Amino acid sequence: MDSIVVKGGTPLKGKIQIAGAKNAALALMPATLLSEEPLTLTNAPRLSDIKTMTELLRSLGVEVTALQDGKVQVLSSHAMTSTTADYDIVRKMRASNLVLGPLLARHHQAVVSLPGGCAIGARPMDIHVTALEAMGAEIELKDGYLHATAKGGLKGAKVPLRFASVGATENVLMAATLAKGTTVIENAAREPEIVDLAECLRRMGAQIDGEGTSTITIQGVDRLGAATHPVVTDRIELGTYMLAPVFAGGEVECVGGRLDLVGSFVEKLHAAGVEVTETADGLKVSRSNGRARAVDVTTEVFPGFPTDLQAQMMAMLCTAEGTSVLEEKIFENRFMHAPELVRMGADIEVHGGTATVHGVDRLKGAPVMATDLRASVSLILAGLAAEGETVVSRVYHLDRGYEHVEEKLGAVGAQIERIAGS
Repeated sequence: MDSIVVKGGTPLKGKIQIAGAKNAALALMPATLLSEEPLTLTNAPRLSDIKTMTELLRSLGVEVTALQDGKVQVLSSHAMTSTTADYDIVRKMRASNLVLGPLLARHHQAVVSLPGGCAIGARPMDIHVTALEAMGAEIELKDGYLHATAKGGLKGAKVPLRFASVGATENVLMAATLAKGTTVIENAAREPEIVDLAECLRRMGAQIDGEGTSTITIQGVDRLGAATHPVVTDRIELGTYMLAPVFAGGEVECVGGRLDLVGSFVEKLHAAGVEVTETADGLKVSRSNGRARAVDVTTEVFPGFPTDLQAQMMAMLCTAEGTSVLEEKIFENRFMHAPELVRMGADIEVHGGTATVHGVDRLKGAPVMATDLRASVSLILAGLAAEGETVVSRVYHLDRGYEHVEEKLGAVGAQIERIAGS
């Protein structure tokens, strides 16, 4: 397996181009299942998760063509051959379940494996199931697969979500575009990726109002057509690279960055003494003299502080002045990066869903292991601030959500390289 080696102590200077959002693209790609006409996505990220979604769509008979080194994806579902999403592909990525709503809407049937073979109650697939059943679908769990049918098609309905699930909101939003009548999603997720999906569907001919609020109204139409849509900026990659100069010192401009995507995150940066300014091309970040200040962080659904930036923020707070408390309210067991940061000299105490970070003067380079996607990049960032050399192993997690990290950070002065595994 590949590893990434980081040598700390070098201030950063320059620009980093922020890619299109992984989580947006993974919902936009299945939207092609709703139409016989082509869907073209520009500003697409080049990630292993995108390859997995491509593999899944091709298994259904979708034609997927990558142009401009993968930054443009052209998808066509005019000659589909299957409505079954196989476990061997779905197990690789939870977002694979986003084919369920579109398949039901257009083909009135779908067989979709549970992600990772887990029981419905163990992870909130029950939200998706209950919502689609409210629209007239009949769904049965057999041998780890959801067998879904909608005889005569889906019907508009009031769909209250017990939790503002992004995935469930996306599945219902896509399904409702071709349903008969009006669908109202209550307690809908408000993330920018939801807004981006709604904008794409509207370009395809859907009638949607209220995206970005907790109530989304969709008036079903008979068919959707072709469209070209730019994938929204990846707010998690944006936040990650905004932190880089806070670790290493210096100044970095994140090209394509938008304050509206990272408002709650920027509030915490300002509280920590980090300077963030808007430019004509994006957002510029610099660390003022001295260490950052400690701040408390609680993860919440959008527009609150994103759980996908919690690990990176914890790493930054390891060398902040004072004591910080981080409370994780979205995902359980999401402090697996803490023991690895402790190996680098951090002072962290974890109790359930709360982590207390006592800032230290400096971190020291060490061999560490990536446990998940966001943990992996938090360790790379920590390496920028550490004395000596940090070796991050198992970085295959990293490639699911960040394209060419070593090239982007290296271009602004970081001493970083990827070492190919045997």
